[in-house]
Amino acid sequence: MADLSSGQHVEVAGAIVRLVDPVPRGHKFALAPIGQGDAVLRYGEQIGLATRQIETGEHVHSHNLKTALSGEVSYASFDRKHDEGVGDAPLGTWLGYRRDDGRYATRNEIWVLPTVGCVSPLVEMVAREASAMHAGHVDGIVGFGHPHGCSQLGDDLSGTRAVLAALCDNPNAGAVVLVGLGCESNQLDQLVEAVPERSRAKLRTMRAQEVGDEREALHSLIAQLVDEIGRQSRVEAPASALCVGLKCGGSDALSGLTANPLLGRFSNRVDASDGRLILTEIPEIFGAERALFARSDTPEILASAGALLNRFKRYFLEQGQPVSENPSPGNIAGGITTLEEKSLGAVQKAGQARLSDVIDYGGVASKPGVTLLEAPGNDAVSSTALAAAGATMILFTTGRGTPLGFPVPTVKVSSNSQLANNKSGWIDFDAGRMLAEDPDAVADDFAAYLLEVASGKETSAERSGQRVISIWKRGVTL
Repeated sequence: MADLSSGQHVEVAGAIVRLVDPVPRGHKFALAPIGQGDAVLRYGEQIGLATRQIETGEHVHSHNLKTALSGEVSYASFDRKHDEGVGDAPLGTWLGYRRDDGRYATRNEIWVLPTVGCVSPLVEMVAREASAMHAGHVDGIVGFGHPHGCSQLGDDLSGTRAVLAALCDNPNAGAVVLVGLGCESNQLDQLVEAVPERSRAKLRTMRAQEVGDEREALHSLIAQLVDEIGRQSRVEAPASALCVGLKCGGSDALSGLTANPLLGRFSNRVDASDGRLILTEIPEIFGAERALFARSDTPEILASAGALLNRFKRYFLEQGQPVSENPSPGNIAGGITTLEEKSLGAVQKAGQARLSDVIDYGGVASKPGVTLLEAPGNDAVSSTALAAAGATMILFTTGRGTPLGFPVPTVKVSSNSQLANNKSGWIDFDAGRMLAEDPDAVADDFAAYLLEVASGKETSAERSGQRVISIWKRGVTL
């Protein structure tokens, strides 16, 4: 992939196209004349409307292409497919930690979570110290700070509590220490009550205002938990025990051609194994709903998915914002022009897997197939929501690159080989290989690598300590 020059001849599907304009790497050019107001197609679907006449060989981007998205849509007329899957081979077994409730984890860690931002620096500092002290006894000891938990009201506070409680329920957290201050809105007792009953036995709590030396008290709790869970070993786990979060960030024009379709191939195999997949970033479904919603298990699932998208559109419109204002400056520089184009690339992460459930922010995925999770496109917020929903591994595609990782192993998949070569400390798998190698062989390599990650192989973000959470702030701050 390279920049193309004006006057250059390019062969596409046996036809020769002479370029009218210079075309930057990753960008689009017209294969045929397009009239003003006509649909511009990519992936076989409409990605927007031409704002003027576009001739064959012209650069197609924001100067001559606009979105066709507006407000809410009626999904009543969307048709569901009634197939029996896509026939992909199930995945093999992997090595995980079997929890008492029958779920399997890809890591055996101690997570330290603050109820409120006031104790976030304490949580992060002590977790770093404890990680060094107890290295080798558990897979990790991580403190996840955040600035919320006080000065919040109503649904905003409930959302913070729900996502923290759901994080406590993630199987990768073999044990959790919840650290409160004592006077915050997000009271410790109420948070514990919100944690699913199956995970309450692994909780320990501490209020910083009620102990003498809070650092010493927190270290003591962590040491006890290391003794309790450090003896656990990996056992053979079925592919049906996988719960995989699907995410893209810093996308470019190749994301929908290489990295996201590669995830789609893996998603098909997870679905064929009766495993769970979680798809979110609801604004990055706008304009690409038809392909995803057609795979709804039932009419009720289709109705719930449509209601979620329209509810999210109202979230934009009530703030006076257009629903189409999503592609970031990095997306646009990488060749993505409209939200429809970005969405049509993004939904490919789920392959052809069936849409089996729809859950609210802070909810937990429980059904095989794809669960659609309410969360925005923001990398840290949506990835935290994926972990809270039960994902024990996140697959994160990127065309521009990012070092950031999240509570569970986060596999960075580059859409192009240049990024993989330039940022080998960020990228775990190069999907740019899909352009130069047999795609089936690359997909097999990818699946084998992901089972290694599930079985304990560290990701780049784990090795570099790049692990954070971020909570969706939606309401008034007092």
